[in-house]
Amino acid sequence: MSRIGKLPIEIPKEVEVVVKNNLVSVKGKKGELNFKFQPEIKLSIEDGIVLVVRNNDSKNAKSLHGLTRTLVSNMIQGVSKGFEKTLEIHGVGYRAQVSGDLLKLSLGFSHPVEVKAPSGISVAMHEKEKNQIIISGIDKQLVGQFAANIRSFRPPEPYKGKGIRYKGEYVSRKAGKTAKSSK
Repeated sequence: MSRIGKLPIEIPKEVEVVVKNNLVSVKGKKGELNFKFQPEIKLSIEDGIVLVVRNNDSKNAKSLHGLTRTLVSNMIQGVSKGFEKTLEIHGVGYRAQVSGDLLKLSLGFSHPVEVKAPSGISVAMHEKEKNQIIISGIDKQLVGQFAANIRSFRPPEPYKGKGIRYKGEYVSRKAGKTAKSSK
């Protein structure tokens, strides 16, 4: 049995979970998320706890068991607390500006890079730390994918460490070229 899949999911008081056919709907103070799960998996709600059970022991059902449990758990956490990713911009002249849902990045190109945030995602600059972008939303996959898309414009390079990186990400640095020593 899946170690992750057999764990129960506790439902907070402010969250409402509804299961109909193969669709689970989660409503909370931050919004609503829906997920259509496979027929090999069965969800049941008992006493404020969601249990994920697989119908058979096929390879496909085993692989979906833990995945479905994690996705439902992330949905419950998303509508109650939300998810957040922080990106740091390193480099001389590299900066970011947020106006509404539009993020403008100056990353050393001949033109500024403009990115529109998808619906359900909010983008903000850190109040105290300049050059930190905070991406938040209720859908964990959407928040992570948008952060990865922004990072892909200028990933950190190994020689000077310039670029966009996740907060707390370690960039292994390489030594630059050295002059040939004469004997």
